Amino acid sequence: MDTESGRLTVFFEDPFWVGVFERISDGKLSACRVIFGAEPRDCEVWDFILKRYDGLKFSPTVAVEGRQTADHPKRRQRGAREQLRASGVGTKSQQALQAQREERKTQRKQRGKERQNAEKQRRFDLKQQKRKAKRRGH
Repeated sequence: MDTESGRLTVFFEDPFWVGVFERISDGKLSACRVIFGAEPRDCEVWDFILKRYDGLKFSPTVAVEGRQTADHPKRRQRGAREQLRASGVGTKSQQALQAQREERKTQRKQRGKERQNAEKQRRFDLKQQKRKAKRRGH
């Protein structure tokens, strides 16, 4: 069963307003964190979704259990009220964002090591050139 759903949670995280996009596809959740700055109006959020949603970098997927929706209208109303009352980000989203941070961290470390090795090799080559120049008797 191919099901997709998405959710945007906007909350104040001192000193900025932050939005967390959650995307659930085939029982796997991925999340993306966006900093809005000042409190965004509804039209600004809608404009952001329409224009920049495709360019967002979502975290690696995390398995999530599917929930069955209750058919009773009062139960649905109670669930909606609880969602509005609950502030912050779901734990699955936090895990997905943490996995994304870890992935970026390892990539950054790898690039740093490559730069360091390239600099080391450049210095070694320069030192070898100087040694050869000394042996030529100039």
